[in-house]
Amino acid sequence: QVQLVESGGGLVQAGGSLRLSCAASGRTFNMYHMNWFRQAPGKEREFVASISRNGGEIYYAGSVKGRFTISRDNTKSTAYLQMNSLKPEDTAVYYCAAGWTRVSYDYWGQGTQVTVSS
Repeated sequence: QVQLVESGGGLVQAGGSLRLSCAASGRTFNMYHMNWFRQAPGKEREFVASISRNGGEIYYAGSVKGRFTISRDNTKSTAYLQMNSLKPEDTAVYYCAAGWTRVSYDYWGQGTQVTVSS
């Protein structure tokens, strides 16, 4: 089992940047695909980005492609989401999730709030 803790959220003006981190416990971090999701008020949770175990495969939602960058450091058991050119519609609680496969989400963090002001 793995425990995930997100950090790095906050309040930023439109056009600004934030870097989210997802720190994982345990020594099996490199066995998991890592993902970022977000959930805005009144909306369903949506996929943002994913990265494979070794970082060789990366996927983005169309709404963030070109602005967000997912990465991971297996030596630090941490995944990251660099968010640039933020828009008010990016406001949401951001969650990281770890999965045994690219499309499974077996473990979730508690989320970190990102608020983008116009």
